[in-house]
Amino acid sequence: MRVKEQRKQLVQRRPTLLNAESARVITRPHIPGDKARTKILIGRVSKLNDEDVQHMLDAVIQDFSGRHRNFREVLQRNFDRIAEHVPKRISLSPEQQLLLGAYFTAEYSVEAAALFNPSIVPHPDQKGLTKGSQRFVMSFRATGEGHVSSVEFRSGIVDANHDIYFDPISQYVATPEMHTDPVYDRLHFRRKLDEMGAPDRITNKLLKGLGETFTFGQLESKIKKLLSTKFRLKDKHHAIDTALWLARSNYEVVFRPDEQISERVIFPVSENESAGIEDARFVRFVDDDKSVTYYATYTAYNGFDILPQILETTDFLTFKMHTLSGKEAQNKGMALFPRKINGKFVMLGRQDGVNNYIMFSDSVRFWNEAQLLQEPVHPLEFIQVGNCGSPVETSAGWVALFHGVGPMRRYSVWAELLDLDDPSQVIGRLDEPILTPDEHERDGYVPNVVYTCGSMMHEDTLIIPYGIADQRCRVATVSIPELLSRLTGS
Repeated sequence: MRVKEQRKQLVQRRPTLLNAESARVITRPHIPGDKARTKILIGRVSKLNDEDVQHMLDAVIQDFSGRHRNFREVLQRNFDRIAEHVPKRISLSPEQQLLLGAYFTAEYSVEAAALFNPSIVPHPDQKGLTKGSQRFVMSFRATGEGHVSSVEFRSGIVDANHDIYFDPISQYVATPEMHTDPVYDRLHFRRKLDEMGAPDRITNKLLKGLGETFTFGQLESKIKKLLSTKFRLKDKHHAIDTALWLARSNYEVVFRPDEQISERVIFPVSENESAGIEDARFVRFVDDDKSVTYYATYTAYNGFDILPQILETTDFLTFKMHTLSGKEAQNKGMALFPRKINGKFVMLGRQDGVNNYIMFSDSVRFWNEAQLLQEPVHPLEFIQVGNCGSPVETSAGWVALFHGVGPMRRYSVWAELLDLDDPSQVIGRLDEPILTPDEHERDGYVPNVVYTCGSMMHEDTLIIPYGIADQRCRVATVSIPELLSRLTGS
């Protein structure tokens, strides 16, 4: 009897687990929806004597300032949010203002439920490293109270031996400041308004006179003028509400330079992402002029509907969020290729929720055409397939990771090879997954799931961070030469 030769295991799991830490908390405004309650609380604090105010404020500062940078600024900022409700007859001391700010502030644990679905890209700063090492940025989907998801980051180094070291995690967590007057691209803005059904004649009037780019303040001025026109009130309000919704969905946030990358949390800001920013797929994109931009496609969720969005940054300090447009910018799991191909931006997607598609576009924010790339073919993926982040370029083709879902809703991660010049052509795929949940990875918030939102090449090794049971994370590595050998059959 001949024993079948067992192939060498392709993937190597690294021992480090990245777990959620409930102690990582941000501050959030905690303002009642009922204005009457706000005014009652202001009245109660205004009646406290100076000694009681100072005693209460000292206790708050002592208990919470060690958990948050610039804590007094946070309290003052949250007081400023409700300052308009302070009666003119009441004069508040600086201490009373800070104490009121504390009453209108709450902590939120961004990782209370889970830390999962990571992606990885080379760090913008590669200075000062030893030969054969590479610095990276890893992103995560962090989920807290109410299952609201945000984006978190870690940094670290992969050395010449392919060992992975994470930088120390800061004790602080910070959300960014909103840019006060974001800038919009008129062409993209108009396309999305048309897509959303805003009345054409009113849209023309609203955007007339605006430049190729315009600010939120300029848009507000045009809205005020639009209100005095003779269009039907119902139509005007529809156009205005749509324009404001779109403008507030496209925004810019900025972190402070002294905030470490592990401190930075992109928390939902706009209405369409109020229930979560989900599964950001980061990619280091190199344009034709060799300029580098980091993009990340993500899913905005408001509790009822999803909306594909894209963010961009060059330094992981300033982030611009944009709404994706076009009839194919829909569903979850869009992933951008790291460069243009034949002059076109290229994106993977899962428009019908079951199959993998590929798209080509002249604009990174407008996707109007898609073609089928891949259907489920293996029993372990009969339910659905979907991409696992941006493809990685090799001399043999684009290595694309994808997930398959099989019996018992068990997820697995697979690999395929796309043609370098025409990535709509699948030129190789493995006949078995590279990752399936092992006995240590089956249990968690969502059992039997392994999932990644993006990998990174380091020399001849593919670094794959992946989520486990929608709760925690791990890192695996794969030899690129061995992977290509199996994909090409050579």
